[in-house]
Amino acid sequence: MKGIMFIGRSLEVIRKFPIDVKREAGYQLDRVQRGLDPIDWKPMTSIGQGVREIRIQEEGQWRVIYIAKFDEAIYVLHAFRKKAQKTPRPDIEAAKRALGEVIQRFLNE
Repeated sequence: MKGIMFIGRSLEVIRKFPIDVKREAGYQLDRVQRGLDPIDWKPMTSIGQGVREIRIQEEGQWRVIYIAKFDEAIYVLHAFRKKAQKTPRPDIEAAKRALGEVIQRFLNE
């Protein structure tokens, strides 16, 4: 089973989610660790190839953006509460920066 690496503030943000949302995020990430798809997800090609968004609809709309295509781990790039139909630009940019960090790690190895 792959481990999970939280990039930037993603773990800190998830820890501040309401308890039911936090549990659901953990359950969905566990599914990913076991090689399954999350129950509700979509590809986020605007961030990068292989990046996906877990969608949680509980006490509002919540998102966990991750990439699982690397053998070493699942990388959680960003997490946030979604308040509008379209994903806000700052959240997309934060996930892109986190993906850049992950890619840099591989280049420096």
